Parts: sequence; structure tokens; C-alpha cells
Amino acid sequence: MKIILDVDRQHEETTVTIHCNEMNHSIQKILEFLNRKETELIVGKSGEKQHLIKPENIHYFRTEGDTVTAATTEGTFKIKEKLYELEQSLPSHRFIRISKSVIANLYEMSHFEPSFNGTLCVHFKSGVKEYASRHYVGRIKEILRMNRRDTK
Repeated sequence: MKIILDVDRQHEETTVTIHCNEMNHSIQKILEFLNRKETELIVGKSGEKQHLIKPENIHYFRTEGDTVTAATTEGTFKIKEKLYELEQSLPSHRFIRISKSVIANLYEMSHFEPSFNGTLCVHFKSGVKEYASRHYVGRIKEILRMNRRDTK
């Protein structure tokens, strides 16, 4: 990767241009850093207690009706944010939507199994299973291909 820095008082505003032949995990991380809207802590409620949870400790977010929950090793917590708000604020290299009701942490998945009608059964390290709907299977495969290229 070649980096060019042009510091000149005549520039009216700072701009960043990235030239690449394909989008990959490294470029995605650079973009997320520049946009810097990642959530550092999420407040989860269990009973009357409020817990501060680091996103990387969350296995997945699930919505049932009007309730959004975050599943962690320590348990399940109610979250105030809506799933679409979480999707916008969580790092896309770590979290991916797998269905209308679930956003999953890629680093907490253990394996996949093809399921009926083109869906995928997603197995988490915790032993929990969730199903990825057909609509999201292509995006999951794309993310996994990008991650595989970055490890070469």
C-alpha cells in the first residue's frame, strides 16, 4: 500500500481519497476509522441492573417484537437501541446482519451448515444456533471471502 500525504495551507478542507482495485478488509477498517461512529460500550439491562458491555463480548443481537437483546457469555441483556441503529454503529468487519431479527458477531461464529431453501444454519462458539435467511447469505459469503483474502 502506497501512502501519499499532501500538506498545503492552500487546501480549503481535508479530503481523503483511496484508490484500490477491490474493497477488502483493510480498506473497510480504514473507512470505519475515518468515519469513527463505532460504539465503544453498549448499555444492557438485566433485571434492575444496567451493565456496560463491550461490543466484542457480544455474540449476537436479536429482536423479538419490540425488544432487542444482546447475548454474551455472562447472559442475555435488554438493549434500548433498535437493530438498524446497532447495524449502523457497530464495526462492519465484526458484526453482520444474518436475518431481519439477528446481527451476529463474526468472531463468535464457529461454523455454518447449509439448511433448507437456501438458508444457512449459523453455529456460535457458545453452542447456540441461528438461521441466516436467503436474503443475507450472499453478504455473509462476501464478507467471509474478503476476510479469507486478507489472511494470505
